[in-house]
Amino acid sequence: MFDLNRPRRSVLYMPGSNQRALEKAKTLASDVLILDLEDAVSPASKTEARGLVCEAVKSRAYGKREVVIRVNGLDTDWGMDDLRAASEAGPDAILIPKTQSVAMVEEVECLMQDFGAPSSTYIWAMMETPLGILHSEAIATSTSRLTCFVMGTNDLAEDLGALQTADRAPMITSLNLCLLAARSYGMAIVDGVYNAFKDENGFRERCAQSRAMGFDGKTLIHPAQLAICNAAFGPTAEAIEKAKAQIQAFEEAAARGEGVAVLDGMIVENLHADAARRLLVKANAIHALEAAL
Repeated sequence: MFDLNRPRRSVLYMPGSNQRALEKAKTLASDVLILDLEDAVSPASKTEARGLVCEAVKSRAYGKREVVIRVNGLDTDWGMDDLRAASEAGPDAILIPKTQSVAMVEEVECLMQDFGAPSSTYIWAMMETPLGILHSEAIATSTSRLTCFVMGTNDLAEDLGALQTADRAPMITSLNLCLLAARSYGMAIVDGVYNAFKDENGFRERCAQSRAMGFDGKTLIHPAQLAICNAAFGPTAEAIEKAKAQIQAFEEAAARGEGVAVLDGMIVENLHADAARRLLVKANAIHALEAAL
């Protein structure tokens, strides 16, 4: 069963044609690994990369990290063979590029069933075209096998003719439409990449924006971004202690027959207690994952 509380703070792309990178991924503190057969692989290396990635997945050597294969689109020379091989390898999910319609998702789902993909292998969708953004709600409802949106902000900006400004004002509508769809239908959603991987301050600010908007995490292009990303999307020690205090205060008030509590001059209602419980579930899941790495 899909676990919405599974940590997806850091979602690192790894080039599928690079054997050393696939090996190094076993040591990285990334919540999710996307083993990429699409953008990160040259046409001449597509077939070799497919074999390397699928063997890596079959090895089950990545511990408790979530492992995803990004295939090429079915409209390319490699997409059908990618999807067949990925289905047989059985990763946690298969990521479909340029998802634009319900029909695209349904076709992928049918093919995965034909190719013998286990029921535990979900579909993730790259949201990176104007048409895909406009259809985000319909796509989100297409099948229960679709469990996560991955924002492809570089491709989207190019298609929109938009500038990638520091505040991302040209992208906010697109990001919010996908967030609304994902949250309405119980899906995870991760933000797009930050290209300037050596710009730590800029990346920290971008992570803060993404977290404030409601994303579960961000896709990354370099391991150097992992520590900042994990810290930005994980609860702080202070937030954990506050959550515990909110739950205790609310439960004590409920035991007295009161509907609300007061903690440090702030009202604590049932919705605050529920949010606090979700935060502790997330914190425990992060702790368990990090302990296993």
